[in-house]
Amino acid sequence: MNYLARRLLTFPLILLGVSLLVFFSIRMIPGDAITAMLGTEAGLLTPVQRQALAAYFGIDQPVVVQYGRWLAGLLQGDLGISVTYGKPVLTVILERFPLTLELALLAMVIALGIGVPAGVLAATNNERSTDVVVRILAMLGQSTPGFVVGLVIIYVLSVYFGFVPAMGSFTPLWADPLANLGQLIFPAVTLGFAFAASVTRISRSAMLDVLSDDYIRTARAKGVSGSSVVWHHALPNALIPVVTLSGVEFGYLLGGAVIVEQIFALPGLGRLTLDAIGQRDYALVQGCVLFIALNFLIVNLLVDLAYAALDPRIRLSAR
Repeated sequence: MNYLARRLLTFPLILLGVSLLVFFSIRMIPGDAITAMLGTEAGLLTPVQRQALAAYFGIDQPVVVQYGRWLAGLLQGDLGISVTYGKPVLTVILERFPLTLELALLAMVIALGIGVPAGVLAATNNERSTDVVVRILAMLGQSTPGFVVGLVIIYVLSVYFGFVPAMGSFTPLWADPLANLGQLIFPAVTLGFAFAASVTRISRSAMLDVLSDDYIRTARAKGVSGSSVVWHHALPNALIPVVTLSGVEFGYLLGGAVIVEQIFALPGLGRLTLDAIGQRDYALVQGCVLFIALNFLIVNLLVDLAYAALDPRIRLSAR
């Protein structure tokens, strides 16, 4: 509990640093919300009209004053109003986050469901043909960009099977599970492809290390079956690096898989953030990045706590 309390106390400081970074960085980009909204017509505005719009968007004050006002609202649970959507930023984020969360979970299930068994298979057949094939496929998966995998999936489905993946909309899971799965399965496969390759390589390496330990040899000497040695004795200890990788990758996925969401036209958190940057929607960009950072912190904390659950020898201390 001391360790957990100490970690939780660092959250506000980290989020404060993230807020400072994103607040001042987004304002270094040329242009503003007025120009992004009106385009070339912004040049036709009179000084009075521009001043009125600047006051409306809250960009008429010095940057330090703007940050102070935004931070004061944040402490009250107010992330501001999105000028693009005309709604509170938190409302817009929570509308888009379920898609990104489900996409990340599906990609995680696919990656772990393929990567862990493949890594174990390769490790238990070290330097044999099975191991070589698995390693080649893993290297291929890691070296292939996600956007290439996504485009190939769309091309194969549309050209050879006459099926075009559903794009541009999102049906919640509770509304229509089949339609929801049909919309997200191919983007999830695209995201999970490279992730599965990484999990395979990490699992194989960790299993090879664990299988050479003394307690594994002792278990085999006692007559424990080969499958029990692999799956019940070796695998739990080999999962720690996999959990580390999964936690980091899941944090990135919760941040929004921007490229995949763009390819499949999914209205997720990554695409929302990218559009907000293009529209100079400062409040929405700040809210999205802060929300993503919070997700990252929570996931990393859960990963650290999972270490002790997987390996009782690990003890988390506040020292």
